[in-house]
Amino acid sequence: MANAVISFSTAARNGQTFADAADSYLRNGGERRYLPRIIEHLGDIPINEITPFAIYEMVKALFPTQTGATRNRQGITPARAVMIHAYERGWCPLIRLRRFKEERRRRKYPASQAWLHVFCRQCERDGLPHLAALVVFMSHTGARISEAIRLEWSEVDLIARKAVLLRTKTDTNSVRHLTDELVARLHDLKETAQPGEPVFRYASRFGVNDRIAAVCRRADIPYKSSHACGRHSFATNAIGFGMDVRTAMDAGGWKSSSVFIETYVHSKNAGRLVADRFNAFQFSVEL
Repeated sequence: MANAVISFSTAARNGQTFADAADSYLRNGGERRYLPRIIEHLGDIPINEITPFAIYEMVKALFPTQTGATRNRQGITPARAVMIHAYERGWCPLIRLRRFKEERRRRKYPASQAWLHVFCRQCERDGLPHLAALVVFMSHTGARISEAIRLEWSEVDLIARKAVLLRTKTDTNSVRHLTDELVARLHDLKETAQPGEPVFRYASRFGVNDRIAAVCRRADIPYKSSHACGRHSFATNAIGFGMDVRTAMDAGGWKSSSVFIETYVHSKNAGRLVADRFNAFQFSVEL
């Protein structure tokens, strides 16, 4: 404890600030994404003078109307990471930060197979084969919209029926296997592809969602975002088709089983299904 007190006193004399701690944190492999705005707010404050209350006030100032989940992800988590790093360097005492209360997320419903059929039929009427192929690709492979719109023809092998997603969210390449429908749609797109253009021709996910919304209006079906009709649809349908959780996760590139189960696995008639299994087991025992 005496050594810790000496280190904190030394930190105060040397003038280490939150900005200094953040710089050290980044140089040692820390995540930069949400730190710049926090550094602007806390950067000049001596690191050993920062209190939990000061961090809460900073988060509320930076995110006055955002949800608790956003405040936690973009404010509390990165600030905590810097403070822990500073503590490990002996620059400040360890402080505990509580998270903001997170509202229960409204359940979002994925696109069903019937929805996909109607959507693709409307795309054919509208002359939008690239949009139909993109939505089917996400729905059949679990690709994120950001990964799908970056797909190049050099990463697609129609003979081996595979596509390689580069620079995925987990910073690793990921192989996705193509269904018969996808192979047929991609074959048609490749015949008219221009040199150097991406497979689906879209440059922004926002443009894709705008197009999806327009097609949904014309087809008179509920709007489904690129995530709902793509990655969410893949996960829910894979489980519905009887795939076990680990197989579905590996096929779609999920790393966290807790996120996958809490977000995508929805049971239907769970009580009835379990009761029927018990009935079947009891019947076999009696025989």
